[in-house]
Amino acid sequence: MKILNQNTDFPKNVSLILGFFDGIHIGHQEVIKNTYNKEKVLVTFSTSPAEYFKKEYSYIYNRKKNYELIKTFGVDYIYEQDFSKIATINAKDYLVQLIEKFEPVSITSGFNHNFGFNREGNSEFLKKYLGEKYLCTEPTIINGEIVSSTLIKEYLSNGNIETANTLLSRNFSLQSKVIEGMQLGRTLGFPTANLKYPERIIKIPYGVYKVRVFDKPAVLNWGIKPTIQSEEVLEVHIPNFEGDLYNQNLEIEFISKIRNEKKFNNLEELKEQIKKDIEICLK
Repeated sequence: MKILNQNTDFPKNVSLILGFFDGIHIGHQEVIKNTYNKEKVLVTFSTSPAEYFKKEYSYIYNRKKNYELIKTFGVDYIYEQDFSKIATINAKDYLVQLIEKFEPVSITSGFNHNFGFNREGNSEFLKKYLGEKYLCTEPTIINGEIVSSTLIKEYLSNGNIETANTLLSRNFSLQSKVIEGMQLGRTLGFPTANLKYPERIIKIPYGVYKVRVFDKPAVLNWGIKPTIQSEEVLEVHIPNFEGDLYNQNLEIEFISKIRNEKKFNNLEELKEQIKKDIEICLK
């Protein structure tokens, strides 16, 4: 898959796909599938348009991870734009520019995609302008709710990892570098890798989670470790793992939340709880 920008050559006679696509959830996947059998070009932005309008915005994945996932669904090119440079272009002019660049055989979007100044471009606009060349993808509905990045972030922020995973069609994951910690886990007999929570990624609640690292079951604590009081940290223990992980980039897949963070009366109580948490994660 190739990343295109204003300085690259543009492939012609392609299927264009419009959308930001944070998370590449099952709704996004349907949009990608709803194309003609041609080379596929996803037209997107380097950052969310919400940032341009000074809104606080958190992501499900960083763009690198999103692009890796997009590639697995058969997209051949990503045309990455700087939203700030096109924010004031009206919908018709923006669409004409895309058509001139790519001479597409079709253009696909989700039912709720908007573009152009004041969000004046939408599915009705595309249908009117493009006719049969426009392919509108209807919403994906699970349990009466329309699947969206916003909905998934809501589930994640509430600790409902399993439902979020269902809508993503994969385990939600975080990527971060292992840093030096307090080594308390090693003292208790449960050595851990410590990581900072990635910036701008949706925050899950403090607590203990069943996770996978290197495709191995593991247990993770996220929070301030209230028994001993520390800064925010992700702390993951991989049972029966031997090796030095310092400065390595780890990807942690989240399976489910086990419990909330809890303050224990002493380290012995904490140790016994960790044993129970590990038992749950190994099931």
